[in-house]
Amino acid sequence: MAQSDRRLLSGREYRGASRIDGPLVYMRNTHPVGFGELVEVVTPDGARRSGQVLDTSDEVVVVQVFEGTDSLTLPGTGMRFMGEPLTLPVSEQMLGRVMNGLGKSRDGSGTIHGFAERDVNGVPINPTAREYPRDFIQTGISVIDGMTTLIQGQKLPIFSGNGLDHNQLAAQIARQAKVRGSEGDFCIVFAAMGVKHDVARFFTNSFEESGVLDNVALFLSLADDPSIERTITPKTALTLAEHLAFDKGKQVLVIMTDMTNYCESLREIGTMRGEIPSRKGYPGYLYSNLAEIYERSGKITGKSGSITQLPILSMPNDDISHPVPDLTGYITEGQIVFERGMQARGIYPPINCLPSLSRLMKDGIGEGMTREDHPHLANQLFASYSHVKDVQNLASVIGEEELTTLDQQYLEFGNFFEKRFVNQGFDEDRSIEQTLDLGWDALGKLPSEELQRLSDEEIAEHYGR
Repeated sequence: MAQSDRRLLSGREYRGASRIDGPLVYMRNTHPVGFGELVEVVTPDGARRSGQVLDTSDEVVVVQVFEGTDSLTLPGTGMRFMGEPLTLPVSEQMLGRVMNGLGKSRDGSGTIHGFAERDVNGVPINPTAREYPRDFIQTGISVIDGMTTLIQGQKLPIFSGNGLDHNQLAAQIARQAKVRGSEGDFCIVFAAMGVKHDVARFFTNSFEESGVLDNVALFLSLADDPSIERTITPKTALTLAEHLAFDKGKQVLVIMTDMTNYCESLREIGTMRGEIPSRKGYPGYLYSNLAEIYERSGKITGKSGSITQLPILSMPNDDISHPVPDLTGYITEGQIVFERGMQARGIYPPINCLPSLSRLMKDGIGEGMTREDHPHLANQLFASYSHVKDVQNLASVIGEEELTTLDQQYLEFGNFFEKRFVNQGFDEDRSIEQTLDLGWDALGKLPSEELQRLSDEEIAEHYGR
C-alpha cells in the first residue's frame, strides 16, 4: 500500500473490538495495516491511549495497549491506525529528566519537547560501518576496571540474582563512569523495567544527591505500570541514546535493569497470544528479540559518539543456564557474574571474577590506554585467585592446619584480594592507577616463583626481589 494511502486511512476510526485479553485488543475487518504500526485507541468515554500492532493478518489485527485495557469494552472501543511506527521525540533536554517507559514526563517538570522524531525500533547499522571498540571506560570499580574491563562501544551484561546488590552497583557506575579525557561528552541513559517504587526512589535520590542527574536520562517503568510498557522501555531508552551518540557526538553509557522483567513481559504476551512456547515457556523468538536490543550499541566510522550497554539481569534461582542469561551470553561480549556467597561474606560488589569475562578487554588495556602492566597483572591475578579456590577446596577436606606454607600464603592472598581489591565502598571511586596498585599489593603476598605470568623486570620493579 502506498504511503499516501496510509496517511488517508489513518483518519479512519474502527469501532467495536472482537476480543480483549489482558493488554491485547483484537480488531476485525480493518484495512491492511503494518506490523509495529502506531495505534490510537479510543476508550468508551472518549479518552485516547497509545498502542502498537503486535500481529496483523487479513482476518484480525492484534494491538498491544501501553496504558492497559482497564475500562475498555468490546462495543465501545475504537481504533485509528496511524500508518507509521511508534516514535519518540528526542532532544538533549531529556538529560536530567525522569520519564516513564514511553518517554513521557514522570518528574512533574512539564511536558518533554523533542526536536526530532525517531522510530523506537531504531535504524539498522551497516556492519561494515562499525568501528572496533578500543577505548577504556573507567567505572571506578576495581574488580571491573582491573579484571573485566568495560570498553567504549561494548555490550557487557551483569548476571545477578534476587536480593543481590545489582541496583547499588548500577547506581554507583552511573555516578562514577567516565571516559578519561572527554568527561564533558559523557552521559548516561538509565532504563529501569518493572522495578518497585522504593527502588525507583533509590535511583532518583542517588543521582540527585550526587549531582549527576543533570547528565542522566532516567526511564522508569514501575512494577505497577502495565507490563506491556516494559517491552518498549529499552527501545525508547536506546532511541534517545542513538540521538545523543550519533547526532550529538556524545559517549553514551546505557544501563538497563532488569532485563529478566523485560523477558517475563514477552513471555506473558506470548502466552496471551497462544504462541507455542520454547524453553521454560519463553517465546521462540526471545533470542532475536534480545539481539535487536543488544546490537543497538557500538561505534560508527565517521561518528564521534558511541553507545556502550551495561544490561543487568537477575538469574532465577541463580541459574546461569536459564534462557535469559544463556541467550544474553551468546549475544554480548562477555559477562560480569555476581556470587551470593561473596555477598554473604560482606563483600561489595559481590563479583566473582573467575566466571566473569570481557572479550574486548585485551584490545582496550595496556600502554597508552590504561597502564603498561595491566595485561600481565590481570592474567596473574586470575591465575592466582583460581588456585586459591583449589586450596580452599582442599582445606575443606583436610583442614587449614594441614596445608603447606605455600598454600597458607595463597589463602592469605585470597583473603587480601577479596577484602581489599574486590571489596570497596558504595561511594568509593578508584582510579585505574589505584586499582592496579592494589593488584600489585595483593600479589605481594605470594613468593616470586609463583608469579609466572609476570616478567622478572616487573617483579623487580614493584617488589625489589
